[in-house]
Amino acid sequence: MDLRQLRAFVAVVDAGTFTDAGAVLGISQASVSRSVAALEAALGTRLLQRTTRHVALTATGARVAAQARRILEELAHLERIVAEARTEVRVGFAWAALGRHTRRLQKAWAAVHPGVPLVFVQVNDPTAGLAAGAADLAVIRRPLDDPRFATTEIGRESRYAAVATDSALARRRSLRVEDLSRYTVAIDSRTGTTTLGLWPADARPTSVRETPAVDEWLTLIAAGQAVGVTAEATAHQYPRPGVAYRVLRQVPPISVRLAWWRDDPPDQLTEVITLARAAYGWSAAEGGQGVGEEAGDRLG
Repeated sequence: MDLRQLRAFVAVVDAGTFTDAGAVLGISQASVSRSVAALEAALGTRLLQRTTRHVALTATGARVAAQARRILEELAHLERIVAEARTEVRVGFAWAALGRHTRRLQKAWAAVHPGVPLVFVQVNDPTAGLAAGAADLAVIRRPLDDPRFATTEIGRESRYAAVATDSALARRRSLRVEDLSRYTVAIDSRTGTTTLGLWPADARPTSVRETPAVDEWLTLIAAGQAVGVTAEATAHQYPRPGVAYRVLRQVPPISVRLAWWRDDPPDQLTEVITLARAAYGWSAAEGGQGVGEEAGDRLG
């Protein structure tokens, strides 16, 4: 069977005659009749009782019609997804977007593509929505060791400590990770950028609390129940009463990368990379390779 046969069958059920169904579908009555007959042959059962004046469903036909409608509705839904994908570029992120650079990138994009919004969507999984199909590109701040995806660096960010505003730590302008060791550290080990490897072996935190979402993380910190370490973007994107952000000294910066499906890169990939790097103050050639070289690797 094929979708043409299902459409013809449902059209006959809705219109009541083969002739009216043909008018709805824009094909001849004979084509509708052949399609329905082919569907019945494929299923090995009669779906319609035909008389000279009207068409009626058989008992089996009624059940098949209900399922055929669901199939056609699902197909229409898939077509809408594809249509929507052509009208916007979706950038997924798990924890924070690009912080203070997010709006700068969106404004630069809108100036060139006023009819195609660049939309940031939060999906808290390791691929930031790529694997689920929720995003065309994704902001990644931790290694993405999945051969299905390609990545490129667009910028780097400082690491910040997040502490309660009434904590003694908040009275200092900057901190070191060793200053946090005697506190419970809230960590999102699934999508976050903080691991115990950030601390020297002799100054690891005494307690760690797994925190799967940024709101829970912020609530714990504001209550003084934990401290956190995060990317600069979080400090800009999530100001929260009760939470103070302080820059961390003597720790490596975080590499910010864009990721995409290796075998299905979005059409606007090179342009988004260029504008994202400019938002971070990078030239097109920074990040290890030029955009042109990456495009060659991507398509090769």
